[in-house]
Amino acid sequence: MKPAVKPAAVFAPWEDENETPLIRFDGVTKRFGDFTAIDNVDLSIHRKEFYALLGPSGCGKTTLMRMLAGFEAPSEGTITIGGQDMKGIPPNRREVNMMFQSYALFPHLSVWDNIAFGLRRSDMPKDQIGERVKEMLRLTRLEQFARRKPHQISGGQRQRVALARALAKAPKLLLLDEPLGALDAKLRQDTQFELMDIQEKTETTFVIVTHDQEEAMTVASRVAVMDNGKVIQVDTPPRIYENPKSVYVADFIGDVNLIEGRATLKDAGLASLTWAEGAPEIIATAGEGLVNGAKATFAVRPEKVAISAERPDDRNNVVHGRIHDIAYLGNLSTYHVEIAGGQIIKAQTANNRRLSRRSFTWEDEVWLSWTDTAGLVLAG
Repeated sequence: MKPAVKPAAVFAPWEDENETPLIRFDGVTKRFGDFTAIDNVDLSIHRKEFYALLGPSGCGKTTLMRMLAGFEAPSEGTITIGGQDMKGIPPNRREVNMMFQSYALFPHLSVWDNIAFGLRRSDMPKDQIGERVKEMLRLTRLEQFARRKPHQISGGQRQRVALARALAKAPKLLLLDEPLGALDAKLRQDTQFELMDIQEKTETTFVIVTHDQEEAMTVASRVAVMDNGKVIQVDTPPRIYENPKSVYVADFIGDVNLIEGRATLKDAGLASLTWAEGAPEIIATAGEGLVNGAKATFAVRPEKVAISAERPDDRNNVVHGRIHDIAYLGNLSTYHVEIAGGQIIKAQTANNRRLSRRSFTWEDEVWLSWTDTAGLVLAG
């Protein structure tokens, strides 16, 4: 008999109360005149994390990053890195490096010299600089481009040069400000996985600012969703997607159906939603802070909604409707179905048959259904 294989340890230091975070924000507020950009934020980021600050433009995520880097000072509260209060410590005295969206490469210098630039101005002995640059070139797979200038390489390669330069001084923390925004969709997707691989190899703590949900959900160990200077929810990507704590997070992350109504708490962690006159109540998992009879919103992802020509008998949540529109996305089709009160519900199905053999088309009457635990009834 073969010995049992020990499963790989799950990386989740935030769940261990004995783990000390690398970074702490305690009651941090940042004001610019009368405008509050960051409003009483508490955050903990652990060593080796790939942490994402996610939110729409103007939500405060870049201001948080600039305070970490030392370019802005908090109006209130404290920021610590490695247990040290950062108050009054300038950017060049912090073990932090920052990679900008523009990459900020020196156009007259070669790839090699761009990477070596910061090392030549550091305390590193001159005879060690060459080996460190070679190490960074190997890490980012740029050896063959070492003597080229930035204009002689592609956008994805320039992104890797900027990353190599930022990592060359082995910072405790690397800040990435919309680092993939200038890349096309396919290259951005490929580069996301390269970033994850490099972060894992170097074991550097990465904090990325992005408004791209897919990017944050792909690369991050945890995501902090922000709005109007506040952190709304911090969690792993699967929990953010499957268990949003608010309507805002459910709506901001991915695609979702939202139905407003009144909540009634039930047994076994469930709740019901009364939502349209004459329509059957919706049964779903109860979210946090629900109050009997209060306004609430049911949230369910389109891929969890089944569509059928006949009424299913094995589910509590069943509604009748008519196909209003169809979005064909190649591997998926999204059916927009009009139900009671003119509400549109989206149901998503995998296209595992050729187009000519599919079951539904525009104006077809269909039944939509989902399980009791497929969605959430959220307060508000």
